[in-house]
Amino acid sequence: MATMTAAQRREQARIEYDAFLKSCPTNQLLDRISDKWVSLVVSALAPGPLRYSDLGRKIAGVSPKMLTQTLRSLERDGLLTRTVTPSVPVRVDYELTPLGHNLALLLTAVKDWAENHFDEVRDARERYDAETPGD
Repeated sequence: MATMTAAQRREQARIEYDAFLKSCPTNQLLDRISDKWVSLVVSALAPGPLRYSDLGRKIAGVSPKMLTQTLRSLERDGLLTRTVTPSVPVRVDYELTPLGHNLALLLTAVKDWAENHFDEVRDARERYDAETPGD
């Protein structure tokens, strides 16, 4: 059996990822990044850093608990950084990392698609509901 270098082992592991398998870590990552709040937070931070309170105002409907959980999970995944500035009150800023900016390109595109095509989706729903008998 030939010895593999670390780079070869990483490449082999990358090839073996299969997001269709529930146990695959990429499946778990897709679950994380497909979350509505993750998408909105990442899109909100795409233009630049924001304070916690600014994020809360920008993202309508997010509870403080959900915003905090989302920010912590994104920080843990290396998608954003949290900077605390000692003051009264304490100032906390959030900013996307390079990895987070890369993801923001995709999630912002999905957000923009939803904003640009909702009328078409609504019309399709109405047609479907009118043509399909109730269950």
